[in-house]
Amino acid sequence: MRILYVLLLIIIVSCKKNQELPVVKTEKKPVIGVIEKNAMVVSAREEASKIGRDILKKGGNAFDAMVATEMALAVAYPYAGNLGGGGFMVYRKADGQVGAIDYREKAPLAAFKDMYLDENGDPISEKSQLGAMAVGVPGTIAGIFEVHKKFGTLSIEELLTPVVALAEDGYVITEMQEKRLHHFKELFLETNKDTILYAGTIKAKDTLKNVMLGKTLRRIIENGKDEFYKGETGRKLVDYLQSKGGIITMEDLGKYEAKWRNPIQFSYKDLNIISMSPPSSGGVCLAQIMKMIEPYDLKSYGHNTLKSIQVITEAERRAYADRSFYLGDPDFVKIPIDTLISDSYLADRMNNFDPNKATLSTDLSYGTIPGYESSETTHYSIVDQFGNAISVTTTLNGAYGSKLYVPELGFFLNNEMDDFSAKPGTPNMFGLLGAEANAIAPEKRMLSSMTPTLVEKEGKLWMSVGTPGGSTIITSVLQTILNVKEFGMSMQDAVNAPRFHHQWLPDVVIFEPNSFDKKVIDSLKAKGYKTNEEETRVIGKVDGILVLPNGSLEGGADRRGDDTAVGF
Repeated sequence: MRILYVLLLIIIVSCKKNQELPVVKTEKKPVIGVIEKNAMVVSAREEASKIGRDILKKGGNAFDAMVATEMALAVAYPYAGNLGGGGFMVYRKADGQVGAIDYREKAPLAAFKDMYLDENGDPISEKSQLGAMAVGVPGTIAGIFEVHKKFGTLSIEELLTPVVALAEDGYVITEMQEKRLHHFKELFLETNKDTILYAGTIKAKDTLKNVMLGKTLRRIIENGKDEFYKGETGRKLVDYLQSKGGIITMEDLGKYEAKWRNPIQFSYKDLNIISMSPPSSGGVCLAQIMKMIEPYDLKSYGHNTLKSIQVITEAERRAYADRSFYLGDPDFVKIPIDTLISDSYLADRMNNFDPNKATLSTDLSYGTIPGYESSETTHYSIVDQFGNAISVTTTLNGAYGSKLYVPELGFFLNNEMDDFSAKPGTPNMFGLLGAEANAIAPEKRMLSSMTPTLVEKEGKLWMSVGTPGGSTIITSVLQTILNVKEFGMSMQDAVNAPRFHHQWLPDVVIFEPNSFDKKVIDSLKAKGYKTNEEETRVIGKVDGILVLPNGSLEGGADRRGDDTAVGF
């Protein structure tokens, strides 16, 4: 009996000790993206990434691959890839030289400030968003030819022949594409007053051939940039637009030129960030936000915790308020960039941040600078075997742009005119407000949120990153960089991680649904923050490349889309 009692006592004590043992939390295993030794292309479609990769394998450089990838996206990703839109590229050559090119669309010569206002002075949003009057002068073809002229090594024929084959032989429709095409079918029919290639019954796994786009690309191979801006393609484009009530002329096309720009450069701790300058707001806003949050210890706060979200949100709020007032086309307005991204100005902007409560956007305006007078997109990143890197974001603006499709040419046209301030103080399709700096004027480039970005660490290339997403582009790029830098994530985990967004007005923090700790959301609400987890579109589709310590490349392709990383 005594032996039995002793055994029972040992069991009880043992159980008690086991209960007191600390619970060991197993670390979540990181998700690693595609890793390759030499080169990498990450884009919204596997076909485009593979065509870009194949150009690199042939001995082409990142700039050659840009031309091929951009045009392959125009074929296989008509939702945003385009001949009828525009974009921005930031580059870093193997020797460390950096630069940027602006091939953003422009307002036609016949455009004027109040062109989208009714007799009462109120904006007619449909006029700037759907149909021929919404179209800005396209810049994509000018952009790729300008890049090829300066940095290309292979012929245009070598670069575009695989793209022609993709158009003529066809590409496989994905489930996401089927859903999008079905969603916009009625708008296609309404805007074009007729059926178009993309308004048919198209199912996932169907092969879609765009023969007319193939013919357009063949003429561009034969005749170069002038084919689009002065030749048969340009004439067909103008005739079609004018038949639909548009105002773009051959003179508009003939006067269009892509522009080389100096990128925005700034430091964040031990990183050097290289991003797009105006007429993109991306680089300036990214610099402002990162410099405002730099004094705060995000790493110790933790990823997507109450403290981290609050600090980042308050910095975003202030940057977007400045964006609305100061930023526009630098060829038309004076932008105080040096002041806007200076340490002293940004420290002052965060002076009224109170960690105990939300700053109300209605109580916050743009910062005062002495003496100052007053959606849908696609991104791809490429790093080549020679050490050159590019980050490119290109767009039609809304999904399928203006929804206006040119049957004889095989592509959709942009609705970038909506990115101007039709009426200062009135939001555009992304809810962004604008001021006189972004008012409509002939030949002016409209303000953008595109944020193609390269990052250096210790003087060497570290990351290429960017995303679509309208007004959420800047904050998605920001959080992806922070995810790697502050929270030690892989490139793929950084891209996959849940994101949030604030843009000054409307005064609401948007969260990806079912992705954040409810306690954190409730705590934010208790501090006075308005939140939205229910009704929101996906916040960006980030594509990035990270240079690993051993020199290999990790490609992170966003799980939210059909995005694919391919390398060798």
